[in-house]
Amino acid sequence: MVANTMVCVIRVSVLVLLLFLFLSPANAIRSFPSKTRDGVDDSGIEIDLGLEFSEAPEYRNEPRCPVSSGEEEGSVSVCDPVLIHIAMTIDVEYLRGSMAAVHSILKHSSCPDNIFFHFIASNSSSINPDIFPRIVKSVFPSLNFRVYAFDDSSVKNLISSSIRPALESPLNYARTYLADLLDGCVDRVIYLDSDVLVVDDIQKLWRTNLIGSRVIGAPVYCHANFKRYFSDEFWSDEELSGVFAGKNPCYFNTGVMVMDLGRWREGQYTKKIEKWMEIQKERRIYELGSLPPFLLVFGGEVQGIDHRWNQHGLGGDNVVSSCRRLHPGPVSLMHWSGKEKPWKRIDGGKPCPVDHLWAPYDLLRSRQQKEQLLISSYSL
Repeated sequence: MVANTMVCVIRVSVLVLLLFLFLSPANAIRSFPSKTRDGVDDSGIEIDLGLEFSEAPEYRNEPRCPVSSGEEEGSVSVCDPVLIHIAMTIDVEYLRGSMAAVHSILKHSSCPDNIFFHFIASNSSSINPDIFPRIVKSVFPSLNFRVYAFDDSSVKNLISSSIRPALESPLNYARTYLADLLDGCVDRVIYLDSDVLVVDDIQKLWRTNLIGSRVIGAPVYCHANFKRYFSDEFWSDEELSGVFAGKNPCYFNTGVMVMDLGRWREGQYTKKIEKWMEIQKERRIYELGSLPPFLLVFGGEVQGIDHRWNQHGLGGDNVVSSCRRLHPGPVSLMHWSGKEKPWKRIDGGKPCPVDHLWAPYDLLRSRQQKEQLLISSYSL
């Protein structure tokens, strides 16, 4: 009897200890090296990102979907003409948002097998980009995707301080280099920020017709005060402000864009954007990160897309935390642009009403799920 009691006490003690170790924040019990490879540091110790995701449901093509040439062989070529290409950045801070965004796209797509994701990861962060393919594959086993290491050393020298430090991350500028990063056979891509949810079939956005020589398409907002995105010095300099001569430039958000990469490469638009970034370093003509160079190059020449495809600003503005409602009208894409993100407000116990729309797509394992998994594995 005593022996059985002691065994029970030991089991409970071990279980409590395991729960403590399993649920304690990783940063509180170990220090990370400056560089990792495949989630393992130089000493061979596995690095815990502090995030654990559930496997997403499997979504398959409807019968009417075109068949990829590589579907029968089990591998899809990135050059397959039936594919819809979506580019997003991926990093540890926004990983939870990225997984939710992909989940929403697949869930509402009629042909999810025909989507190819291009994830751009920084090669200079403390976490090596090689770890992200393993994470994505574990969450979406059937996903067509590739992870690209973005060498941000060159763009770092072009970035100036912004109204919000997060906007100064080199990864925010990766969208400027998609034409160089992606294969030459990829001549069109949808770029999406990691803080979006798509609640409509992405094929509708993909079919956007970029009329004439238009290079990008996005929802445009001509009621916004366009002048506020640039300094008084800019507007008083006729040579600089002359870039908009003969145009009707309107604000657009670069978190949702349909991009013709063929025309981008031909027009060398990466160099045009970099030129304005160089001027900014010398003259200080704007305050808002990676957006103004796009406005300078494409303002007045953007193919307008229905506003339903970017219900932006749900994260409040860039300085003050605030809850915002959806704009009137139909919604195909919700965008938590701004200072706050839905997962942070939910974890902090102060979600906004719109954050409850994001929560069903969140694949992060809850504390209760982790406890149940640990108890189940221990009982085995």
